[in-house]
Amino acid sequence: MKNSMQIFTRPWIWSWLAAGLVFTMTLLLTKGQGAGGLAYAALSFGSFAAIVGLGQMLVMTLGPGNVDLSIPATMTLAATLGLKVMNSEPGNAMLGLGVALLAGLLTGGMNVLLIFLLRLPPIIATLAASLVYQSVAIWSNRGLRIKPPETLADFATGRLIGVPNVAWVALILSIIIWIVLERSLWGRWLLASGQNLRAARLAGVPVQSVRAVTYIVVAILASVAGYLLASFSGGAALNMGSEYLLMSIAVVVIGGTSVAGGFSNVPGIWGASLFMFLVVSMLNSYGAGAGLRMVLTGTIIIFIVIAASSRRGRL
Repeated sequence: MKNSMQIFTRPWIWSWLAAGLVFTMTLLLTKGQGAGGLAYAALSFGSFAAIVGLGQMLVMTLGPGNVDLSIPATMTLAATLGLKVMNSEPGNAMLGLGVALLAGLLTGGMNVLLIFLLRLPPIIATLAASLVYQSVAIWSNRGLRIKPPETLADFATGRLIGVPNVAWVALILSIIIWIVLERSLWGRWLLASGQNLRAARLAGVPVQSVRAVTYIVVAILASVAGYLLASFSGGAALNMGSEYLLMSIAVVVIGGTSVAGGFSNVPGIWGASLFMFLVVSMLNSYGAGAGLRMVLTGTIIIFIVIAASSRRGRL
């Protein structure tokens, strides 16, 4: 009995329980119809939230005050430039991916310069930088919606053994990040920096380099998410990343990552991403309007976070 209860001490379990509960409630409303389609849609759309959530998780692991608000603009810029270079031409998928990754590398580097050279708080630096990135995306896009090459669109919307291809990509990225956090020296440095910055510095951890790399990694992950989302949805829109601003933060918090820093939770990101999509689907099924959906979604998130925190505190 004791061993069976230990699973509830895992921070990630609460996001998965919440996702399972919402999935069940939605099926009860629809009398079990469309279960497979709902699960497939949750995996598809949840994958984009998981990718940006992984990046935000790394940044928030650095401790209070560390958050990247430029994720939506980076997604839009990377997708816009990537699709513009591909110009819907077959065989240009890797070229477009390279340009998208380069855009992520440059935006991440710019964020690092603002934070460390100008000594701006990360929230201010990334928020201000996002306005620049969005402006560049608007200038480069000029109102055009360029479609991805057909082969890339087929890949983004396709599936392998019944699982969406975008979910496989997100899963591979999740495994890589989990291995880096659990098995690499850089992962230990990141966690040590988040737990106690001063102690980590005294122990010889290159905390500034760790922080700089982290902000670059989150931008690169955002560029991958933007590239895949544009390919999945048939083109890059200037507001395509807007919903992922709060989404990236919400999935980190709901997933069990400590907002105090020093602790990451990769499995929880997936549970929280699925939960967020399923909540919206459930509210849509009940015919809730946009305003009501936002209020109820926020309330549910607060309840889940409080319940998980209280439970962990008792165990």
